[in-house]
Amino acid sequence: MQARPKVTPLSRPNRTRSHVPPLGARTTPDGGIDVAVLASHATGVELCLIDVVAPEKDAHDPARYSERRVPLDGPTYGVWHGHVPDVAAGQRYGFRVHGPWDPGAGMRHNPAKLLLDPYARGYDGDLAYVPATLGGGAADDGGPDDQDSLPFVPHAVVVADLPEPPALSRPRVPWADTVVYEGHVRGLTMQHPDVPEELRGTYAGVAHPAMIEHLTALGVTTLELLPIHASTAEPWLAGRGLSNYWGYSTMGFFAPHAAYATRAAQEAGPAAVLDEVRGMVHLLHSAGIEVLLDVVYNHTCEGGDDALFLSWRGLDNPLYYLHDGGSPAALADVTGTGNTLDFRRPRVVQLALDSLRYWAEVVGVDGFRFDLAVTLGRDHEGFTPDHPFLVALQTDPVLSGLKLVAEPWDVGPGGWQTGQFPAPMAEWNDRFRNAARSFWLEAPRQGSHGEPMHGLRELTTRLAGSADLFGRSDPPLMRGPVASVNYVTAHDGFTLADLVAFDRKHNRANGEDNRDGTDDNRSWNHGVEGHAPDGDDATTEPWSAVVPLRRRSQRNLLATLLLAAGTPMITAGDELGRSQGGNNNAYTQDSPVSWVDWDLDEAGTELLATARFLTGLRAEHAALRAESFFLGSPRPGEQVPDLLWFDASGAAMDHEAWGVGGRRVIQMLRPGPDDHEADVLLLLHGGLEDADVTLPEPLAGAGPWERVWSSTWDAPSGPEEGDEFEEPGHVTLESLSVEVLVARR
Repeated sequence: MQARPKVTPLSRPNRTRSHVPPLGARTTPDGGIDVAVLASHATGVELCLIDVVAPEKDAHDPARYSERRVPLDGPTYGVWHGHVPDVAAGQRYGFRVHGPWDPGAGMRHNPAKLLLDPYARGYDGDLAYVPATLGGGAADDGGPDDQDSLPFVPHAVVVADLPEPPALSRPRVPWADTVVYEGHVRGLTMQHPDVPEELRGTYAGVAHPAMIEHLTALGVTTLELLPIHASTAEPWLAGRGLSNYWGYSTMGFFAPHAAYATRAAQEAGPAAVLDEVRGMVHLLHSAGIEVLLDVVYNHTCEGGDDALFLSWRGLDNPLYYLHDGGSPAALADVTGTGNTLDFRRPRVVQLALDSLRYWAEVVGVDGFRFDLAVTLGRDHEGFTPDHPFLVALQTDPVLSGLKLVAEPWDVGPGGWQTGQFPAPMAEWNDRFRNAARSFWLEAPRQGSHGEPMHGLRELTTRLAGSADLFGRSDPPLMRGPVASVNYVTAHDGFTLADLVAFDRKHNRANGEDNRDGTDDNRSWNHGVEGHAPDGDDATTEPWSAVVPLRRRSQRNLLATLLLAAGTPMITAGDELGRSQGGNNNAYTQDSPVSWVDWDLDEAGTELLATARFLTGLRAEHAALRAESFFLGSPRPGEQVPDLLWFDASGAAMDHEAWGVGGRRVIQMLRPGPDDHEADVLLLLHGGLEDADVTLPEPLAGAGPWERVWSSTWDAPSGPEEGDEFEEPGHVTLESLSVEVLVARR
């Protein structure tokens, strides 16, 4: 065995407080690069310039590469830096860090390991899950492992600075008009017949005219992409031939994930991959569609102390990662991934902010959805909305004008913080998801077994914009209902089609014996578990009774989502009836299980038409796009309350009426915001028997009520002859249905 590398300083530290260039590697006009990397506990850092000298050899063969090491100056405020002449864009590089090896104190410096630059704009090569990259950099005896990792890790690549995109290219869709569509770069187009095969599953495929036509016809204003930062799979997944398909395992916060680029771009190198991402954003902007990125700053791909050794762990483990404060030091994990980035540290906050500005200014994206955002707001006492990172998002001249969305929880103490984030942030509203599922699925399932049915009050609170969650601010009600990102499904959980076809999760394919994924699904299979086998349809038993109800339940949930106050988010494929076979945690499934299926049957075609109609209804009627919370009373200059509720008899709901348990019919009247806008009446019936309903009188100046949509219709073609109100002012609501009435002015 080779002797272990020495960890003594490479040279006498430079204690002068000289100018420190920005972190990362940047080209300079003289044909060189400025490089800087944070390693505050190190005694020496070498920049390693790597060249491929034997391209015919395997990518993981050490003989393929040559390496030149350049000692960096420092540390200056914890940063090692230098200028290296005659280094051009396209150069591969990495770092070797010298310093103490003392895992009990959190120190894991090991110069045998080539480390990725956290600020690299591109990477080349694949990770090999071999002893040289595993074990947290430790040998079997607990000391530093001396196996050189250079051939087994991706290499950072110098990418030349790029100009910012045109300042006027952003669509800047108002929040009140926003309809979010959550999708995965690969999953969106891998099976799209109108996207050329070479573009399927790529950034270019997302911006193909066929995809843009689908998004615009669906009424989508804002495409939210699952993580596209460079990522890698956890070792245990790779060992089973699986991947972290969703991408929540970040390897670099500045580099796009190269595997989502076209083959031509991948072969041309990281700069071409970045150009493809920028091109995708530009084409979507040209179609009026915003781009949000799902970003994961709460943890990294390195996992626990005994897992991967790629970057942050070897650069500055005690600074980057949250530790428990004990001795020996142990990682504190509030993300469920083995590690947590420590947002009590200014340099960690800087890393996140620098990354966000880069994607906003250079790539041109319009905003971000922050995974496990509570972690990003934790200080020494726990979560605080006044955390420096959250303050920076509110005040930064670049970021504060973008769409910022928090996933308002993590798995640590006090981890559920829905409604607690500061303006201008919006938040995923899990209470909306739970209320919609409970009212339309869980309660009817219980009712079909003779149990009581509840959930109306909770649902109406969510329909009205969730002021109880998002109205608490200084001044009160400042954020408005648009702060509530309403969703019924997301990438994490059942699809809409599976929500109405399964009572239980079916996650065996994930390799975790069905232990993974939530058991709180609030779903309903309507009497039979699973989808009808191929070839069966609604005319055969037992499907003749089950399938029509399932389709109506999907329409009920879509209507609740798209017609509620707040910002709706559609999960890609829900509008087409996409199924994952009952898998409610398909993060390992880079396969047709997770990809959108564009081969539509009649039911899928009708569901798509329904989704398009409902988004069109939302766009047509200002009454359905509330910018501010309802007061329940007339606003200045208006004669009627801005929101009215009625029971099945047409009587206004008062305090006593709201206290009646088991109520399953409600009428929600949303007046048009001015004299030229129509009033909209939503009728919701969550009972198992038909109900006779008396409509409220139209408001002054409005015409008679006109039924424009019913969830009892398979497709939004309008009522059949004789389907209009048999008696003026009265309607019979079928069980488990939604109707939309409009009174035009």
